[in-house]
Amino acid sequence: IPLAEKTGLIADIGQWAIEAACAAAAGWKQPHSVAVNVSPVQFRVSDLHGIVTDTLARTGLPANRLEIEVTEGVLMEDPRRAGVLSMLRAQGVRIALDDFGTGYSSLGYLQKFHFDKLKIDRSFIMRLGETEEATIIVRTIIGLAHSLGLSTTAEGVETPQQLAIVRELM
Repeated sequence: IPLAEKTGLIADIGQWAIEAACAAAAGWKQPHSVAVNVSPVQFRVSDLHGIVTDTLARTGLPANRLEIEVTEGVLMEDPRRAGVLSMLRAQGVRIALDDFGTGYSSLGYLQKFHFDKLKIDRSFIMRLGETEEATIIVRTIIGLAHSLGLSTTAEGVETPQQLAIVRELM
């Protein structure tokens, strides 16, 4: 991905990923949703709203079955571009804040921008069961998300112990 961003190919690859994911999800027998990560560079250089709108229309995937994942870096680079997220959300596309708890982690973003989900960064999950601090942080993020009416995803659950702790905290 870093190489694709440096060479300018990320917009084309990102568009392909959105199209492939939506086409696949539209064909699933069960109406499951699909999530697609959008890199900060792709977000900045492409017409994300147009790409998503056209892809949903072409594939027939209902907007509420697509989730776009962005990191806080997207919002830090150009907060004005966040209007794209608002337009997508108004169409029914769900927006997830990826890697929450790392980087900038400004709680102001949770007030200013409307998200549907917080994705807890794997760096916290991997320490579950090892330190009490990790459990406290994960519990706090889950509580914050639930208080704001957001769903949560714990990234990087790899052991039965981590799974048990996450299930208990959810």
